[in-house]
Amino acid sequence: MGRAKIVGEPGRGHADRSGARRRRRRRAGGLLALAAVAAAAWAVRDIPVAMGARAAGDRAARLRSSPQYEGDSFRNQASTRTMVAESGRNVLLQFLFGGHRRKPADPVPLVDPGTTDPATAPADELAVIWYGHASVLVEIEGRRVLVDPMWSERCSPSRLVGPQRLHPPPVPLEQLPTVDAILISHDHYDHLDLATVRVLLRTQSAPFLVPLGVGAHLARWGVPESRIVELDWTENVTVAGLRFTATAAQHFSGRGFTRNRTLWGSWVISGETRRVFYSGDSGYFSGYAEIGREHGPFDVTLIQVGAYAPAWPEIHMFPEEAVTAHLDLRGELLVPVHWATFNLAVHAWADPVDRLWREAKARDVRLAVPRPGERVVVDLPPPVDGWWQDIV
Repeated sequence: MGRAKIVGEPGRGHADRSGARRRRRRRAGGLLALAAVAAAAWAVRDIPVAMGARAAGDRAARLRSSPQYEGDSFRNQASTRTMVAESGRNVLLQFLFGGHRRKPADPVPLVDPGTTDPATAPADELAVIWYGHASVLVEIEGRRVLVDPMWSERCSPSRLVGPQRLHPPPVPLEQLPTVDAILISHDHYDHLDLATVRVLLRTQSAPFLVPLGVGAHLARWGVPESRIVELDWTENVTVAGLRFTATAAQHFSGRGFTRNRTLWGSWVISGETRRVFYSGDSGYFSGYAEIGREHGPFDVTLIQVGAYAPAWPEIHMFPEEAVTAHLDLRGELLVPVHWATFNLAVHAWADPVDRLWREAKARDVRLAVPRPGERVVVDLPPPVDGWWQDIV
């Protein structure tokens, strides 16, 4: 008799191999799905925290007693309500059909400023380092003041969406020298950033000087109350021998779904002989002349020049208005900030300084336009060389 054939043996082996492959694919698919879920969870985990917190208790009581507070929110000295009317439709049309070059064609040149020991600098030296957007280090009479630090990739509560950097920070945040004070102008994401604050909490010991209500955000993020100083407009405090005065601005505030529950403002930094003004975000208003009369003249003004549009002229200055504000303030040297780092409006990325340079020349205003990271000694500023025009 012939050898018996065992039906199904070869088929079973093939089926076993096919089943094993299917199981491996399912496991791989499951791992990828878990990784995607983990990545999504990582990306959104800080969003509720990044929104900040609303003032409560004594902080809220102080807020309500402010002359700038009315009803349940802060307000400007002049009405800014008309900016809302046509803004949405007009801005959308500009985004879609404006044709502006909103990103540089080549990398923005960066400079590593190194470090200058205040002990070796002349006693009355005043210098500024612009790190991009509104982030500036002011070196004044042997002390250092960090203004509106923002080192994250996006100015957003999310790591995945929101305006993204046009250039990296010129130096890592952890490598900044020791500072004596950290100033915040208002709580918008491009000026007050959770990840940046967390690093500064770990690497610096300086106090945060903020407008009313902003301290609630910092407290939620773990900043000790001993490092939070909240001021109303016209109030001042002395830190490390410098006097800091919170001054007016014409803007608004808000994180998440709240608006104008915290105050916004500008800052005056005064040493024994040197004075600095920082505008924060603001439309042009008569308050600049008042600040100039009371606190000027200023050796240098750091003034917002970017993120403007016809739809919101009352809350962001045009470059020509920045020159007028500088003259109102009785400033000597004008250094523009709030440009070249994030796309926050529909104009071309370099348009702010092109317009500013023309206006400054027409009105005989001293101007310095540093590259990100470039250290400018206020008494010996470098000539404006139009570096941005080579990469438009």
